[in-house]
Amino acid sequence: MAVGSAACSRSGLFRTYEYEEDMYLSLDGSATVYVNSSIAALNALRGTSFDQSPAARIDRDAVRQYFASSNTHVAAVRTSRRSGRRFVHVRLDVDDIRALDAAEPFAWSTYALRRADDEFVFEQRVGAPTGRDVGSVEWTGREVVAFRVHLPSKITDQNTHHAVERGNILVWEQPLGDRLRGVPLMLDAKMQTESILYRTLWLFAATFLAVVILFVAVIWWVLRRGEAAQHAI
Repeated sequence: MAVGSAACSRSGLFRTYEYEEDMYLSLDGSATVYVNSSIAALNALRGTSFDQSPAARIDRDAVRQYFASSNTHVAAVRTSRRSGRRFVHVRLDVDDIRALDAAEPFAWSTYALRRADDEFVFEQRVGAPTGRDVGSVEWTGREVVAFRVHLPSKITDQNTHHAVERGNILVWEQPLGDRLRGVPLMLDAKMQTESILYRTLWLFAATFLAVVILFVAVIWWVLRRGEAAQHAI
C-alpha cells in the first residue's frame, strides 16, 4: 500500500494527481523534491517531447538528464502506469530552492524563502506552462495538479484554504485545465524559526534523560530497601 501510494500520490491512498510537485523543505533552503507526472502532462505543461504512447518504454536516462542541473541532483527515477497512461516519478535533491527556477523543469515558478522578524516566509509563484500540444489524451476533465510542501517548522499562516495535513504539510490544488491555460497559482506560508525536527530531538533527549533518572531512582530505592531488610535481620 505504501509503495502504491508513493508511486501515484503522496496525499493518501485514494487521491491521485496528473501532475504533482512534492517538496520537503529545510530552513537553510535545501530540499528534497518529488515530481510525479504522467508523460502526457509533462509534455503538455513543461514542453518535453517524451514518447507518451501507452506501449512506449520510458527513457529513464533522458528523464534524468532533463531534471538534472547544477542545483538539482536526481536521486531516483521510477515509472508506473495508471488509467492507460505512463507516469514518471523523479526524486531530486535541491541545493537551494531560491535558485530552483534556473532549472528548466521548474522555470515556470519563482521561489522565495526569507526570514521576517520572528518567522520564516515561503513563497512560490507558479506561472504559465511552456508546454506543447500533445494531441488526443484520454483526460476526463477531472484531472488535478498539486503542489505540496512539507515545511520544517510549525506553520503560523498559509493560503491553501485547506486544513494543514499532519501538522506541517500544505497542499495547493488546481484543475489540470486551469494549469494548462496558465491560471496563476500563489503559494504562501509562514512558519516558526525553530525546526520541528530540532524540537523533536530535544523532546526525545529530555524524555530519555527522565527515563534514565527514574530508572536510577528505582534501583537506588530497591538497594536501600534491601539494606534496610538486612539490618532488620
